[in-house]
Amino acid sequence: MAHQNSQGIQTLLEAEKEAAKIVQKARQYRVQRLKDARTEAAKEIEELKAQRNTDFQEFEAEHAGNSDQSFAKLNAETDAKLAAIQTAFDNNKNAVMEKLLAAVTTVEPKVHTNVKVPE
Repeated sequence: MAHQNSQGIQTLLEAEKEAAKIVQKARQYRVQRLKDARTEAAKEIEELKAQRNTDFQEFEAEHAGNSDQSFAKLNAETDAKLAAIQTAFDNNKNAVMEKLLAAVTTVEPKVHTNVKVPE
């Protein structure tokens, strides 16, 4: 009888060791799956970062080119307006000078409206 109890205990101990091995394998499997998930998530994050960076570079290049074109167009318009102003100045310079000289040199003596003439 003692032999059977001893053999039953031995069987239980072996079953317990086997269960511990199974639990340990399950833990290792879970840990490995977590590591794999982290690695895959990091890889996806890097891919997303690279994609967003590429999109940003394209956006920046597209809009930077537009600002250069706008700047060149604005400069051309400014130069054209300055040329028109210079031409108007050259055409009207003599007439304005004559009018100013005529206004300064022509004197018409008048009595001011506030002056009271003694009677």
